[in-house]
Amino acid sequence: MSAPPIGPGRHPPMQPGWIDAAHHHVALGDLRLESGETIRDCTVSYVVHGPQDAPGVPAAGVPLVLALSAVASHHHRLDFLVGPGRSLDPARFAVVAVDALGNGLSSSPSNSVAQPGTAFPRFTIRDMVASQAMALDALGVGTLHAVVGASMGGMQALQWAVSHPARVGRVVAMTPMARTTPWAAAVNECSRRALASGSWDAWVPLMQLLAGRTPARVDADFAGPVEVIDWIAARTAWWRDQGFSPIDWDYQSRAYDAHDVGGTPGFGGDTAAALRSIRARTLVAAPTLDLYNSAAAARWAAERIPGARFVELETDWGHQSASAADATSAARLDAEIAALLGQ
Repeated sequence: MSAPPIGPGRHPPMQPGWIDAAHHHVALGDLRLESGETIRDCTVSYVVHGPQDAPGVPAAGVPLVLALSAVASHHHRLDFLVGPGRSLDPARFAVVAVDALGNGLSSSPSNSVAQPGTAFPRFTIRDMVASQAMALDALGVGTLHAVVGASMGGMQALQWAVSHPARVGRVVAMTPMARTTPWAAAVNECSRRALASGSWDAWVPLMQLLAGRTPARVDADFAGPVEVIDWIAARTAWWRDQGFSPIDWDYQSRAYDAHDVGGTPGFGGDTAAALRSIRARTLVAAPTLDLYNSAAAARWAAERIPGARFVELETDWGHQSASAADATSAARLDAEIAALLGQ
């Protein structure tokens, strides 16, 4: 069954493994960004898995987990962890899966009426977190049992722990960076140049194959060059059907490039100091090799967070290890997250 539209954005076609839940949004009014600019009529979209006091309102007294979306993704990003017996079990937690600014569902260049297209102001990952905090405030949510995210979601999770140390009890950051590396920024710049013509044809093989997996995984998945080229063609057609806007990718990927938790007020650009300020019980996970977000960057962040546990995923799935695509890593992550959330 296809999900209905959310506010001004269009929900992509439902996919196997996604959880079809009622969609909601919080109108924040004008959101002032850290640049000093303002998103007018800002809206944050989300779904709730688990007990609710009213439609879209998480039940009071139930531990709340905030599930974050990755770059060019949405509230389905962590559905592989949600369900009976899984780490994000709706019988145990109220799981709020939120859409990040610029993903086409929450306020974005592609769906803004007041500031369409390039009239939309540039935002940061800290602005994403600020909008989420305001949305939770509007829902009457105070402290969070946990914040969970992968890729850009993991970057948001670490930012949550730095920006709101007293509000976050646990953090799960999968394939994250605390400060974007030059390599990741280079990948993003190549992706933006690939989209310069407005076509996804070059973007898909770069972002969903070359940066998303490892050479060993690609060689194992395809019998030969013909098969991989056929996959790229089919995947490109699939991606077009998702309806993600090139301008939204531009805005989100530039927020990605600019990210550094050390830029949080009070830390003067000191990334390590910002990480040392985290009070939450923290789990950081990364694969042995990641050709998008450096695994070394994830380990570096974990080593500077007091008491953090680092989990290395022994897999050739690379950046896609923190997803349903890699069943073995998904099972390990589910177990590790369940253990953390049970503490």
